[in-house]
Amino acid sequence: MFSVQCSESASFDALDLNLPSSIQTIQFENHTFFLKRDDLIHPDFSGNKARKLYYYLRNDFPHIKKMISYGSAQSNAMYSLSVLAKMKGWVFEYYVDHIAEYLKENPHGNYAAALQNGMHIYEGEAPCGYSKDVLFIEEGGRQKEAAYGIELLAEEILAWQEEQRIDQLNVFLPSGTGTTALFLQQNLSRLTPHASRLTKVYTTPCVGDTAYLKKQFSMLETDENYHPLILSLEKKHHFGKLYRENYEIWLKLQQQTGVVFDLLYDPLGWRTLLAHPEVYEATPTLYIHQGGLLGNASMLPRYERKYKTM
Repeated sequence: MFSVQCSESASFDALDLNLPSSIQTIQFENHTFFLKRDDLIHPDFSGNKARKLYYYLRNDFPHIKKMISYGSAQSNAMYSLSVLAKMKGWVFEYYVDHIAEYLKENPHGNYAAALQNGMHIYEGEAPCGYSKDVLFIEEGGRQKEAAYGIELLAEEILAWQEEQRIDQLNVFLPSGTGTTALFLQQNLSRLTPHASRLTKVYTTPCVGDTAYLKKQFSMLETDENYHPLILSLEKKHHFGKLYRENYEIWLKLQQQTGVVFDLLYDPLGWRTLLAHPEVYEATPTLYIHQGGLLGNASMLPRYERKYKTM
């Protein structure tokens, strides 16, 4: 299935991944939800990064000398890739459209941590055409190798569902590129061929709109029967922009559940889920906490400055 030549990693056993991740019951806004704590898998590979990069963590690639990727300057994936490259002894080159002058002068968050891990960052487009000793990772880990680790996530969910004797389960997670949601639904459907719709995956686009997310799905899977169900809010949302509603629900989540969520994806995720009671009122619903908390170091001060009275 996977084209990159590899062998089983000798260093994998030394990496203490908290798998399978736990599932807890939470009460939020007078409703009961189940919460999959993928954020607790590993400090450097929390949430969907542990799942998407599991294939590369699990195996060795002796011919690879350099890894190249691209995305935003505060990307969670960027940081995890910098740790992966450091572990493997690879050169890591990362390309961004733009780096704000303030960030250059005051490195913080994922940007600072990735630089400390030896990342080489460049403004501009990633080069085309690579030699055999270069591993190219799509933005956010959007590639077929991500299915390797997300299959484990599907297996964990189904095992828990059977243990709890839950016949029908809805799973929700917010999406960037939609890779995790897509491969999760694909694997859930494959692993339960005679009742593939008993475990439905719902998601919402955080980076682009519904059309963007559908396009991302189709790049990885042409059969729409394996695509997650997309939910959205009526009002358009701009990724990275500060919204009072996002900050409010983030604070409420922490107050009511005792769990800290990320500030980029989870506020929109929870707002969207709560706006669709048809998903969670009659059917047990599992929310996947995908980590990304290191990014809060840059987002939280921005919110605190803008909304001082909250």
